[in-house]
Amino acid sequence: MPTITFFEQFGQYILLMKKSFVRPEKMSIYWKELMRQMIEIGVGSVGIVIIFSVFLGAVLTVQTAYQFTSPLLSKSIIGSIVTNSTIIEMAPTVTCLILAGKIGSSIASELGTMRISEQIDALEIMGINSAAYLVLPKVIAATFMIPIIIIIGGFLQILSGMLVGHLQNVVSSTEFMQGSIQFFIPFTVTFAIIKATTFGFIISSVSAYLGYYTTGGALQVGNSATRAVVASCILILIFDYVLAEILL
Repeated sequence: MPTITFFEQFGQYILLMKKSFVRPEKMSIYWKELMRQMIEIGVGSVGIVIIFSVFLGAVLTVQTAYQFTSPLLSKSIIGSIVTNSTIIEMAPTVTCLILAGKIGSSIASELGTMRISEQIDALEIMGINSAAYLVLPKVIAATFMIPIIIIIGGFLQILSGMLVGHLQNVVSSTEFMQGSIQFFIPFTVTFAIIKATTFGFIISSVSAYLGYYTTGGALQVGNSATRAVVASCILILIFDYVLAEILL
C-alpha cells in the first residue's frame, strides 16, 4: 500500500533526525567534519550559482522588457519586477532547485556508498553514533550555507539584470535602480532567507535519509541519488507554496 509505505518512511525519517540531533560525543571531531561540509556544500556550490544567477538575471530583464513595450509605462517598472521576482522567487526557490541536484545527489551518493560498503556498520561497531557523525554536520552545513549562497545569487541576478538592461538599451541603470528602490519591500528579504533556510534543511535531511538507508549495490546508490533529487524538488515546491500562504 503506497499510503502505508509513505507513513513508514516518514516515521523512519523522523527517527533518523532524532538520532542525529544529539549532543556530539567528541566536539573537535564533529567541528572538523562540520567545517569540511561547509566548504564542500557552500564553497563548492558558489561556481554553479554564479553562472546560473548571472544568466537568469539577464534573461529576466530581457523578457520583462519584451512584455512592457507601451510608451505609457515607465521603464523603472522593469527594475521593480526583476528585483522583486529575484528576491521572492528566483533566488531562493529556483536556485535551490538547482542546488537540490548538486548537493542532494552528492549527499545521497556519499552515504549510500558508505552504507553498501559497510563503513556505516563499522562506525556503529566502534560505538560511534553514525547518524549524528554523518548526518548532523551535513544538515547544519546546508541549513547555514545555502541562505548565504542564495544572498550572493540574488545580488548577482539583480546586478546582471541591471547591466544587461543598460547594455541592451532596454532600461538605464538609473531607471532600473529607481524602480528597484521605489517598490522595494524589506520583508521580502526576510521571507527569502526563511525559504532558503527551510529548503537547505529539506535538501540535506531528505537526501541524507535516502542515502543512509540505501540497500543493495552500486545501482541502488544511483537510484537513491535520483530519488533524493526528485523528493527534494517536490518538497521545495510544496513548502514554497506553504510558506507563501503563511507568511505573505
